[in-house]
Parts: sequence; structure tokens; C-alpha cells
Amino acid sequence: MEITWLGYSCFRLKGKSVTVITDPYPPGLGYNLDKPSARIVTVSHSHSNHSYTQAIGGEPKVIYRPGEYEIGGVLIIGVATFHDAENGSRLGKNNVFVIEMDDINICHLGDLGHPLTTRQVEEIGNIDILLVPVGAGSTINASQAAGIVRNLEPRIVIPMHFKTPELKIEMETAEKFLKEMGVTNLTPQAKLNITKSTLPEGTQVILLNP
Repeated sequence: MEITWLGYSCFRLKGKSVTVITDPYPPGLGYNLDKPSARIVTVSHSHSNHSYTQAIGGEPKVIYRPGEYEIGGVLIIGVATFHDAENGSRLGKNNVFVIEMDDINICHLGDLGHPLTTRQVEEIGNIDILLVPVGAGSTINASQAAGIVRNLEPRIVIPMHFKTPELKIEMETAEKFLKEMGVTNLTPQAKLNITKSTLPEGTQVILLNP
């Protein structure tokens, strides 16, 4: 599997036969999406910065609700959460998606705004790769993100939804999260190529360039 961070909360997960794109964004954020194609698009919530599905080619199946879906041999489980710590009263609901493809379990937390409950951790289950927001503001902060990593115990953690030089929205950089995780001098890479057999034994943080 090839994992590419397209910026913000948007990733391209390119499997052997299916490509999934998460949370596509509109023009104006500072990144260039370039009309990628996909079979499946997941949308964590309805805000345009996470649901601009018209930017994706290939007439994909769009998943935007909790539930269980199987498309092209890819199993996707949507877990209901909230975009804030007040049960959604400020910012509404959020979908966490667990994507099972090529024998790897990937969890995209979307714009999660609160620590996970015990029940939500159980619903998410065993995770190989965690895509976690770390920029605070409208999502969890660095400390909360690190706590979720400890709860889910993924093999690989990839931070998202944080300030980069390109991004025109103000939020925190990834530095606080990396410090919480005890990671220093981490060199960003363009993409991640991974298989079930090459997953690390412990939890490893990987920083991607948008």
C-alpha cells in the first residue's frame, strides 16, 4: 500500500486494486489537490474543507455516515464521534473511519474533537496505522492526540490537520505532538509504502510532506 498525504486531513490510500481518498478539500487552503481519482471517498463531516468530493475523479462511492461498508474488497467501518467536547453542541458530529485493505487496518480520525470513550476504542478495534489530527483549534490538541495513540496502540502514527507553510488556516504545527510522543529530528518523507509484513513491532511516528 502507498499512503500519500495530500494536505490537511486528505490522504490517498493506494492499494493493490482500490484507491481511497479521505476528506477532500476545496481550492483556497493553500494546497493543490490536482483532481485525483479514487474508487472510494470518505468524509468525516460536512464542512467544505473535508467534504469537497467534486475534486475527486473516477465517480467514487462517497461514504459520509457511520456504518459498515464493503466496496471492491475494502471493508470500511464508520464510528460515530463528535467534532467537539460538548457532544457536538458546538461543531456537530464527526465520523472516524476504519479502512481495512491489503490486510492493513487504517484509522482516519477526521476532525475528532474529544478523547475517545472506552466503547469507541472497542468499536475501532485493532489498528495498524493511525491518521490523527494534532493541530488543536477545532480538533484535539497534541496531548489528547498522544493519549489516543496510547489507547489505540497502532504500529504507525501519521499526524495530520496541522499548520504547514502552505496552509492558509491558523493552527498549531506538529511540533507539540512530536514532543508528546518523544520524537526528535524526524525527517518528513514524500509518501509511505507499507505492507503487513513490513509494519514495525512497536509504535512508530512517521511525518509526511503534503
